Amino acid sequence: MRQRVQPSEETINFILAGGVGFFCGIANLLYHLALEATTYLFWGVADDPATLAEQTEPYRRFAVLTIGATVAGLTLHFGLRLIKRSLTTNILEIVVAGDGRLPLRRGLINTVASWISLSSGASIGREGSVVLLSATLASKFGQLLKLQPYQLRLLVGCGAGGGIAAAFNAPISGAVFAATIILGTFSMHVFAPLVLTSVIAAIVSRSFFGIQPWYQVPGFEIMHLSQLPWFILVGVGAGIIGAIFLKALEVSESIFGRLNWPIWAKLLIAGVAMGVIAIYVPGICGNGYKVTNKLLTTPSTDILLTSVFILLVSKMIATAVAVGAGTVGGVFTPTLFIGAALGTILGLVLKHFGHAEPIPLSAFGLVGMGGALAATTHAPLFAMIMIFEISLNYSLMPALMVGCVIAVWVSRKLHPFSVYLAPLKRRGIPIESGQPDQVSPHRQTVGDLMRAPVPPIPETASLTEIAQRFLSTSHSYLPVINTNHQLIGIVALDDLRAFLNQETNLPVIAYDVMRPPPPLITPSQNLADVLPIVLASDMRHFPVVNNALERKLVGSLARADVVAAATELLSG
Repeated sequence: MRQRVQPSEETINFILAGGVGFFCGIANLLYHLALEATTYLFWGVADDPATLAEQTEPYRRFAVLTIGATVAGLTLHFGLRLIKRSLTTNILEIVVAGDGRLPLRRGLINTVASWISLSSGASIGREGSVVLLSATLASKFGQLLKLQPYQLRLLVGCGAGGGIAAAFNAPISGAVFAATIILGTFSMHVFAPLVLTSVIAAIVSRSFFGIQPWYQVPGFEIMHLSQLPWFILVGVGAGIIGAIFLKALEVSESIFGRLNWPIWAKLLIAGVAMGVIAIYVPGICGNGYKVTNKLLTTPSTDILLTSVFILLVSKMIATAVAVGAGTVGGVFTPTLFIGAALGTILGLVLKHFGHAEPIPLSAFGLVGMGGALAATTHAPLFAMIMIFEISLNYSLMPALMVGCVIAVWVSRKLHPFSVYLAPLKRRGIPIESGQPDQVSPHRQTVGDLMRAPVPPIPETASLTEIAQRFLSTSHSYLPVINTNHQLIGIVALDDLRAFLNQETNLPVIAYDVMRPPPPLITPSQNLADVLPIVLASDMRHFPVVNNALERKLVGSLARADVVAAATELLSG
């Protein structure tokens, strides 16, 4: 009777996803309140840093940015020294090459550092910290429940998507972000929990912040094909500026990476650089939200082309310096700022020469935002949906769609890796076999089908222990692990037959009778690459390890699931 009423794994994942969604909404609220408090400490008023910077004296802008960056750097320096192990907090790395475990203490330290940086006016986005905090809490939630690594990875994806959904009041975008960029699959058993998490996170956030769109843009109907070429031009420009921005981030990280200085010293240099820029261009302070909205709502007759160009270049430089130095945060909102500035510039130029007169300047800015986002993330679908949700402007969707796909096409020609994959590439993590930003139903990975691992036996297990394990399970093969929990071999039921008629207390252990494991299988491998391994063996469940170096057992891959997926692919 217990087995009949025991919930399925999909049901459990759904319940967990709902809980994660609630945590994401609350995390966004707490982050917002903390950010307001620290902003008040630095500026004396809780408002947007760009607005506050414009209202204060130049020397104070410089002082606040420099002090804030230094305090954030000291927080990271001394905070991370208290942690025994320095684990990565890169969400994509945890999913692609890790076991789904995000370190809670380091995540909290990074969150505090980001509060300080953002509230003091650093040119960085807040969404990165909200996503990291949400994903870290989701991972810790799963660790407390002692979930398997493949379930932890799903919860991390749910946390990341929920963070986006809560931060931007964008539930569709949150689910698509996690599926497209983090987990790299739209498989229903993965996408359904992502949707639930994002919906609950957005609703919880709405209960505190309302449902007003982030960016106010007047509607404009695209009625004639003759209007589309102008937005193709915006897409080309966004692709170019997006690739330049990605290159600037890469160069900045390379320069700061070569400096053998403590993190606080690097952030001090970044703070001084941003402070100097803010003396002349205060609009670079903060994530750029208020300035972007101003660009979208100001009439074209009241905007100077040279001022917008200076803003664009200054924002790119300030953000690249902040990110390269190690400032904790995201580049999402600064990217929207850059795209809006680029679209505004192109719109002003066209109107100056008498072109695109009926099209409002804000339309160019909005399409520029989507194009820049698509160009840096290499995820056009996510960019289209995100711009729609944060503006609630459906009338510009045709122009937005064209601009996004053109921007991605141009950007990939100039810079092959997205803003999320480039750091993994520089760290030497293999990503070619399953790039998360290139999702296709024909590119299923092992992680999509991975189940809980077959309970392993230690290499020191006796013959009696091995025999008892086989009697209590339906598996004909058992994985063998060493003291470091690394997969070192497998024991087959047939391997015990030679000892059946002998004494059971023979000094023989699993290490003596095991055979080499099958070729290593990792969660990021494509099913097409694994299919030959599966078909060449009579095993029903294949061990899956986290990566080829650590060889930690994280799951199992059922032969039936692989064959069924291959059959479905061939028949489709």
